[in-house]
Amino acid sequence: MSKLLIVIDMQNDFIDAALGTPEAVAIVDNVAKKIAAYKAAGDAVIFTRDTHQENYMETNEGKHLPVVHCVEGTPGWEISDKLDTAGCTIINKPSFGYTGWESEELDQYDEIELIGLCTDICVASNALIIKALYPEMKVTLDSSCCAGVTPASHDAALTTMKMCQVEVY
Repeated sequence: MSKLLIVIDMQNDFIDAALGTPEAVAIVDNVAKKIAAYKAAGDAVIFTRDTHQENYMETNEGKHLPVVHCVEGTPGWEISDKLDTAGCTIINKPSFGYTGWESEELDQYDEIELIGLCTDICVASNALIIKALYPEMKVTLDSSCCAGVTPASHDAALTTMKMCQVEVY
């Protein structure tokens, strides 16, 4: 059985900088262990990186979330150095959900697991896009490796994903 782990936006700005939370900091070790387990099993790992430009505040997202974050090339844009990205694909995405999943040939896997930040925005967006593109794919989410903007919005996102047939544990 071939498995893929997708690590969503485990970037410094979402962990302990511009939009960081204590809950995000608390999952970093779990995420590192999950990545190591996938690599040890010979399974694939893809990272996404929320990627904005200097004009972020002029964008639609910037008008709704007026906190400059994940500007390409800045320390906040970088994936946490506590996570092993060696040998992994890294996808820069300009929005919550990556719309190019088909080009990543996800249909070659038997199962896709998502983890990362933020449960209620980018993780949920990508889980639902993948589920829509591959309705028969087993898509799972390890809630101990995710954190939302708030604990309440994290829980609401988990409920939404469960309703859309993402297996949350």
